[in-house]
Amino acid sequence: QVQLVESGGGLVQAGDFLRLSCTASGLAFSEFEMGWFRQAPGKEREFVSRISFYDSTYYADFVKGRFTISRDNAKNTVYLQMNDLNLEDTAVYYCAADQHIMTTATMASPPAYEYWGKGTQVTVSS
Repeated sequence: QVQLVESGGGLVQAGDFLRLSCTASGLAFSEFEMGWFRQAPGKEREFVSRISFYDSTYYADFVKGRFTISRDNAKNTVYLQMNDLNLEDTAVYYCAADQHIMTTATMASPPAYEYWGKGTQVTVSS
């Protein structure tokens, strides 16, 4: 049974940083593309970042230069380092996994990912 478990969320002030983690089990982690998405209240789930199984990374424009995605295959874990957080970053953050090679067209689409975690809340206050 595949499980993705996110952690590291919390309440921070604008300008602060957080590092989210997502640990996977039940799958051959090194063979999976991993993505981070987020969903704010009343909004659709949106793409944040993705890392391929060969460590190619891609970011949504609104996080470029602030967020960094990385993975540790030995720990079955993908990370999202989030710096200079702002109020608009408040959301539930989800990690997702899929074994298919993503393209720039598919990586930002939630249906392209087969497995999902339950999310971790990130709240940024002023």
